[in-house]
Amino acid sequence: MRIAIGNDHAGVNEKNDIEEYLNGLGHIVTNFGTDKSDSVDYPDYAVLVAKSVSTGDNDLGIIICGSGIGVSIAANKVRGVRAALCYNEETAILARQHNNANVMTYGARFIDLATAKKMIHNFINTEFEGGRHQNRVSKIHSLTNC
Repeated sequence: MRIAIGNDHAGVNEKNDIEEYLNGLGHIVTNFGTDKSDSVDYPDYAVLVAKSVSTGDNDLGIIICGSGIGVSIAANKVRGVRAALCYNEETAILARQHNNANVMTYGARFIDLATAKKMIHNFINTEFEGGRHQNRVSKIHSLTNC
């Protein structure tokens, strides 16, 4: 699977560990994040990941910042992106099953590395259920130009 990863200054260490983890599983990882701990603007990195997923260059995206909130908001501005802020294993599963999320975000200041790896494992290995959920996802996309 092709996975885009991005981060701001708060997620540098997490991003490096997650990138190594995903590479070890055989995924092709594209790094759009900063590698420095100097303060940066998280929307700049979130949009790079989101656009790469939106265009199909990557299958899924993972974005890490301090809380995961800002990057989720920014990524969701990109047409075709369904970014979900995840905070445990179950929310990562539901983001895929019910919302067909294609970008997962989380906060490095709130999620430890072991939990992050479990969430990511669940996110990339869970399929969208479709059915009644498809209509809801379609309604979400219809809001893009409101």
